[in-house]
Amino acid sequence: MGILDGFVRLLVGLVGQMGYFGIFLLMAIESSFIPFPSEVVMIPAGYLSQKGELNLYLAILAGTLGSLVGAYVNYALAYGLGRPFFEKYGKYLFVSREDFERACSFFTRYGPFTTFIGRLLPVIRQLISLPAGLAAMGLAPFSLYTTLGAGLWVSVLALLGYLVGDNDVLVRAYLKRFQALLVAGCIFGLALYALTRYSKRKRNQASLKQGERAL
Repeated sequence: MGILDGFVRLLVGLVGQMGYFGIFLLMAIESSFIPFPSEVVMIPAGYLSQKGELNLYLAILAGTLGSLVGAYVNYALAYGLGRPFFEKYGKYLFVSREDFERACSFFTRYGPFTTFIGRLLPVIRQLISLPAGLAAMGLAPFSLYTTLGAGLWVSVLALLGYLVGDNDVLVRAYLKRFQALLVAGCIFGLALYALTRYSKRKRNQASLKQGERAL
């Protein structure tokens, strides 16, 4: 099925009719726990921008803000309901226990920076806000990292739609390449982040030892 066929054609029509609010709303849904691929929103939005029916920059802004609002929903639910709720009832909210534990482990291992990296990774992208809420991560860094990560992902999809949105074969090919590059970049970023944390911890330990010797 082509990018403008069937269900996706309906979405293109919906985005065209609702405009930027439609992009915002659909991306807010996508960014929450509801399984809804961002590709079927932002790629058509980019395509409509290429046709002159939307402004590309405003479409990216609407998609980014929608992603942030959806992330706030997940954050608030996790903060208010707690881990036991999602472990017991998460499946009724389309959050499997395996995916939930994976997101929590990812956040625990790499810290708040994962709210940026996680927005670029499949599955983790929609769930990384949950462990952030459970950990009561500060809203300022959460908002910053989420906006940066979501903005990057939304921009990639919108630009892809703008360039080749009417060619299903090219969309699929380039999307795979972009995803591979983003995953590679995420791995590099996490490695650099982990190395920085490790070096900082070693320096702190060395400083403590020097202080103990001075005493």
